[in-house]
Amino acid sequence: MATNKEVIRLSLALSPELNDRLEELASSGCTTKTEILRKAIALYDVVAEAKTEKKRLGILDQDKHLLTEIVGI
Repeated sequence: MATNKEVIRLSLALSPELNDRLEELASSGCTTKTEILRKAIALYDVVAEAKTEKKRLGILDQDKHLLTEIVGI
């Protein structure tokens, strides 16, 4: 984790609906909106790397059957 001297602060404009959803996610996950956004960036990084490797992203069930393919990211 970065020290206070290394932290970059950002200002983010969200629609009220997106902010409400972010608050719901943070509350249901017992975490913060900041942590949700950090995890979203980490997930996006995984997707971007997979895309450059010509891989696909999806959600599998317990038997490894593709339920949903994530596209457009």
